[in-house]
This record gives sequence, structure tokens and C-alpha cells, in this order.
Amino acid sequence: MGMSAEEEDSSSPKDEEWPEVEKAEKLARGAALKWASGVFYHPDKLEGLGHYWRRETQRNNSIQSRLKSTVQSYLEGVSAGLEQLCMATDEVQSVCQDLGTVQWNLLGSAECFQNLEQLRAVMTDHVQLGLVVQSLPQLVSVHELLSQTLHLLHDQHLLEAHAGLMVLERLRDNTLSQLHHSDLLNAQDLDIVETYFSGLQKVNEELTRQLWNIIGRSMKLVHEDPALFVSAVRIIEREENIDALFLDTRSHHFLPPGRPKSWRQKFYQVLQETITVAHFQASHADMKGPGMARHLAALQSNILAELCVVKDLMVQCCPVHYNILNVCTIMYHQGLSSHLQDILSWDLDKQEIFIVLDWVLHVYHSPEMMSHPDLLPEVDVSTLGPLVPPEVVDHMERKYVVKVRGNMTEWMQRTLEVEYKEWFREEEPEMDHQGFFQSALPVIIMQMLNENIRVASLITDSLQQKVYTMAMDELETFLTRLREALVEYGKEHQRDRAKPKYYVPYLLAVLNNNMVLSSSICSLHPNGDLLSEPREIPTSIKAALDRTQKKACQLLLEELLVDLQPLYMQLPSRKWLSGSQLVNSTCEVIDKYVRDFARVRKPIFKLLLSESEHLVMSQYLRALMQKKLVCKSEEERSQFSHRLLQDATQLGDLFHSLGLDKSEQTIEVIVALQELIRLKDPALLSLEVLGFVTKYPDISDEHVSALLDLRGDVSKEVRNMVMEMMAQNPQALPENYQPIFSNILVPGPELAFCLRKGKCA
Repeated sequence: MGMSAEEEDSSSPKDEEWPEVEKAEKLARGAALKWASGVFYHPDKLEGLGHYWRRETQRNNSIQSRLKSTVQSYLEGVSAGLEQLCMATDEVQSVCQDLGTVQWNLLGSAECFQNLEQLRAVMTDHVQLGLVVQSLPQLVSVHELLSQTLHLLHDQHLLEAHAGLMVLERLRDNTLSQLHHSDLLNAQDLDIVETYFSGLQKVNEELTRQLWNIIGRSMKLVHEDPALFVSAVRIIEREENIDALFLDTRSHHFLPPGRPKSWRQKFYQVLQETITVAHFQASHADMKGPGMARHLAALQSNILAELCVVKDLMVQCCPVHYNILNVCTIMYHQGLSSHLQDILSWDLDKQEIFIVLDWVLHVYHSPEMMSHPDLLPEVDVSTLGPLVPPEVVDHMERKYVVKVRGNMTEWMQRTLEVEYKEWFREEEPEMDHQGFFQSALPVIIMQMLNENIRVASLITDSLQQKVYTMAMDELETFLTRLREALVEYGKEHQRDRAKPKYYVPYLLAVLNNNMVLSSSICSLHPNGDLLSEPREIPTSIKAALDRTQKKACQLLLEELLVDLQPLYMQLPSRKWLSGSQLVNSTCEVIDKYVRDFARVRKPIFKLLLSESEHLVMSQYLRALMQKKLVCKSEEERSQFSHRLLQDATQLGDLFHSLGLDKSEQTIEVIVALQELIRLKDPALLSLEVLGFVTKYPDISDEHVSALLDLRGDVSKEVRNMVMEMMAQNPQALPENYQPIFSNILVPGPELAFCLRKGKCA
């Protein structure tokens, strides 16, 4: 089983040369031993040892035979390859010998090749001379062909004339090409050829003149003589094809003079220039007044008509790749855009700006122009962008607002001046169907504002909003001027109370007008009619309306005060104590004014009535605090308090009858005051005053002191006790408290008379 020493020695070189074989053999032996130990582990398995030996022997024989066959096949292939390599080596050596022989022969024939070069030059000259000989008949007939071509042009046989021109140009170009390729081209030869063919320039110029004249009249010709226009287009296409041919081959051939002609590009250029000259050249002077509307109306009708001609007729006369309808649409669009921007750069008035913006934003895209049924669906300007850039439209809207503002300011100023003159008329203001004084002022103002906002809405919502904002600013300014006019009106009346004659009625008319304006302003708001809830008046406008209303009410109350002051000058007095004539006269004055106040609408009437009652009360208290009368006895105090109660009752009843509820009156303060005067025991004054102060918390120490002086029996101790009690019980003003004493000034103490440089008495 083991290996002998000789075998080990003989296998050593092999193992050193093929270590993988030794490793594989060891693995195989190990696997075989493992398999055999597993199979023959039991003694009963040893009986099949002969069977296993025969099977493994057959398997080894089969593997060895297949290995021998494979090795034999590889050896045969290697043998065949070696034979082919030997044959290839022999053939390569033979070819190298043949090439060496050819190289030696070529070196010996170099002089012969030099002789062939001279022959080649002679042949080239012969070919060129042959071509010249062939071209001689045509070169001789050049002047005759030029004359015939010019004659054809004069007779407007354009296609035939252009065919002759192409023959002449081809002859010239061939001649120049031959000179160019012969390397003999020099300046002298070029001058000779150009001089000989100089008539071509004249023919070419005449042809182009007629072509561009035809293109310039294309809109008319496609109606009257479409064949002439088609001939012009065919000539342009011929030239475009020739241009394309020379441009495609310019790397191998020279480019003839005058190429490329680019007549198709010139066709579009002439068409654009024709459209511009026909429609888009006008000065501002030509469009003053109604000229702007006429110009835009002409553009609308002419452009629509010409695009219809292009769509219906010119499209049929031009190749499809011209896309002539789309090209013309772009030309008109761009020309209009440039023209309109030029117009908008002028110093236009507001009407002209409105007309242009309306045309740009509405007419141009309407079914009356670019969306006309005759143009759809082939014409679609929506893909070309806006006719005028949005920033230009916004600038013109702002410019329009500035123009409107100027006109509106002027109109409002005139309206106010007329209104101010009306206030001095020798007759009462007009009345509405309910008998309220009024004037045309609010109607004029609202119509003016509403009309401008409505007109702006016809352009864009943004312009409407701009005009609305501007209108609110102007209305606020107008109300401020109206208030200033009221101030001046009051000053004029103070100078002479007899003028104006109907001072009070016109003030009442102003109040009614102010109320009408207040109720109408909401309707001016953009989309105000579409809102479910009414819009609020802008805060600044509301404040301006309130200031105007307050000023008119102030002037009315001042007028009432002027008539009441002579009566209050007699209060209090002995005469006043003895009778009610003074308060009767006061009631008559009040009744007279309130009858006038009835000419204003209810909210204002109620306000005037309330303010009048408050004025009567405050002036009554102010007169009492003048201390013109101080009670000297209990009887006088009783009489004083009785007169106060009668006056308060009479005045309260009067205002109640006029429409002012008792709960809204302030006359009740006089009733409370008479209780303070009527009190018999001065020691109880502190309690009475505390109740009075609690009811009227805005009364001050000075007010209380002045009212206590009316009694005439208040000692210094009692007064101090009352003042101390007030100091200990400060009163806070309740919410929504209507002031009584805050606006009543207490007369200051009279200063003692002093002699100059002496002590006071």
C-alpha cells in the first residue's frame, strides 16, 4: 500500500514541477479511503468487494479512454496549425521579394512620371479651351439676351424675363467658376468679365423694382391680378433655390457675386414696410379730438378686411411653407403694438387715453376684430402675447387717473363755488317732496363720482379701483373745503346778521345734503351692487362728513345762542323771580328755531333738538353761576327754587312736545338744583350735595361753591364741610355719561381795583 523509496525519488521532480497534481492526488486518495471505510465498515459488506472492484475498474477504463481521445484530438489540431504557419512564412517571404522588385522598378521610372505632368497640364488647357469654344456662341449672344430680357420686363412678362436672367447669370457664373478653378483668376480677368456682364446689374435692379412694387400692392393684386403676384412669388422661390444650391456647395465652389440674394426675406420685409406705411404712420396733431376714435376705427376695419383677404386669397397664391396668414397676423400684431405704444407716449387727454385703452383691451380681441368669425380658427392672437405690455397699461391707467383727478378737482371747486353763491340768495333753498331743504350739490357730486367710476369699470377692474380710491380722496378734500366754506359763511353772517337772509335754512340744507352724501357713498364702491352686505363708508370720509355736520350744527346752535343771550342776561334777577315772561320768551325763540329744524331729516333733527336742549340747560346754569342774584332770606330762597322748578317744568314740557323724550333731557339738573336751593337747614347741605354730586359726577368744587353762593346763608364751616365731603367721596364718570357741568365755566373771582404804585384795597 505504501510507496517505495524509488517511487518517492522518481516522483519528487514531478511534484516539484506540478504541486497541484500532488494536492489533487492526495485529496482523491483521502476521498477514496473515506468512501471505502464507510462502505466496508460492516463485515457483511465485504462479500460485495469483488463487485465494487469490477465497477470501479470499468469506470477508470472509461475515463482513461476519453482522456486519451481528447488529448489525441488536441495534438492533431496543433500539428495542423504548425503546418499552416510554416506555409504562411514562406508566402510572406515571397511577397517581400516581389515588393522589393516593384520598388526598384518605380525608382527607375520617375523621369517618365515627370513627362506625364506636362501632358496633364496640356490636357487641362485643352479641356478649358474646349469649354470656352462651347460657350462662345452664348457669350456672343449676351447683349442680345440682355436686350430681350429688358423688353420682357417692360412688358411685365416676369417669368420669361427671369428665365433669361437666370441664363445670363449662369453663363457669367460658369465663366467665373472656370477661371476660379484654373488658378488663373486675377483682377484684370475679373474686371473684364464684370464689364462684359455689366448689363446684368441693370436687369437685376429692374426686376427687383418690379417685384417689390408687386409685393407692395399684394393686397390689391390678389383681388385684381393674382397671376402677377403668383409670378413674383415663383421668381422669389427660384432665387431661394439657387441661393440654397450655392450655399450648400460653397465649400467646393466659389460664391458668385450678389449671392445670396435672400429675396424671401426681402419679401417679408417689403410686406412689413407696406403694412406700416399704410396703417401705422400718424401724428398726434392728426388725431386730436375725435381723430383718435376715427383712426382706431379705421385700423379695426382695415386690418380685419386685409387679414380676410390674406386668409381667403393670398394663402392660395403662396407656398405652404410661407405660412403667410400667420406671418401677416404677426406683422399686424407687432406693428400695432409698436404704433399703439408710440401713441401712448404722447401727452393724451383722459378721453384719448380711455379710447386707446378700451381699444387695446376690448376691441382688438373682440368678435368685431381679431376674433371675427371670418378669421377663426386660423387666426389666434392669444399666442402672440399682449398687444401692449401690462406695465404700459398700468402706467396709462395711472396717467388716466391723474387726468381725471385734475378734471374732478376743477368740477368740484366750481360746484362748491356755485353752491356758496346759492347760500346768499334772497329766497329759501328748494325743498324735496317731503318738505326738507336741499340743493343740487349731492346729486351733482354723486353723478360726477359715479360716472367716472362707471366709465373706468369699462376698461379694467384695476382702473375702476384706482379711480374709486382717487374719487374718495377727492371727496374727502371736497368735504374739507365745504367745511371751510361753512366757516367763511358763518363769519359773513357774524359781520351782518341780516345777511344772508336765509342763513339758517341754507345751513339746514347743508345738513340734508351731507346726509344724502353719507347714504350714497356706499353705492360708489366697485361691485357694490353684487355684495350681500352694504359696504361701510371709508373711515376718512366718515370723519370728513362728521366734521362738516358738526360745523353746520355748531353754526345753527351759535345762531340760537345769539338770540337766547339777551334773555339769559336777565337771569337771575328780581324781575325773573316775579314772573314767567323770561322763560316764555325763551320758549318762543326755541320753538321758532325748532320749527326751522323740522326741515332736516329725522336723525339730524333729533340731534339738533337734543343739542338745543343741552345748550338751553348749560346757558341757564351758566347764567345762574354769574351770581347776579343772591338770596337774602328764606322767602327769597323759596321763591328762587319755585321759579327754577317752573322754568325747568316749562322747558322740559316744551322739548317733550317737540319730540325729545324726558329721559333724553338734561333740564332735570335744574329740578335737582332747586331742591338744593329750597333746603331750609344748611346743616343738611352736605347730604344734599352728596346726592347731587352722585347724580352729576362731572360737577367740580367750583361749580358747587358757586351754586351754594346762590343761597346766601352758607357759612364758611358748612362750605368747608361740603368740600371735605366731596373730597372724601370722589365720583367716577359712568360709561356713556352725558356731560352736564364739564362744558360750563365757573366765573372767576373779581379782582380788587389797584392804584398805580399803591397797595390793593
